[in-house]
Amino acid sequence: MDKQACKLRHIALSVPDVAAAQKFFEEAFGMTKAGNAQNGVHMTDGIMNVALLAKGGKIEGMPEPFYGLMHFGMWVDNLEQAESQVKAAGATHYQGRPPNTPNSYYEVKYRDPSGIVFDITASGWRGAVKNVKPEE
Repeated sequence: MDKQACKLRHIALSVPDVAAAQKFFEEAFGMTKAGNAQNGVHMTDGIMNVALLAKGGKIEGMPEPFYGLMHFGMWVDNLEQAESQVKAAGATHYQGRPPNTPNSYYEVKYRDPSGIVFDITASGWRGAVKNVKPEE
């Protein structure tokens, strides 16, 4: 079976102040709000999605308050194939399953062998696009 190419389209940041972080991403990077997230907002540049999440610095597995990168997300064509592929490479399931409802955003979380958390999804994230068309 050929390995599928995955597209990095989502990063989640733990921030102490969602509104201030949103303002910074709007002013510094020209990003716009794509929608609300659990405990925060989704920002987009039209291709990538950045979730700004108020987790109070509490990240599972971290002993100290933590602000910064929480996880990254890969958009895949075939979730089952991608799950087999990441498991074969040494990842372990962390949490989540696809919903039973169509047209829902979802992500399935894994940990890589060094403990870094990442999502895989075939439905994407608000504000992110899967394939970027080259400028003509």
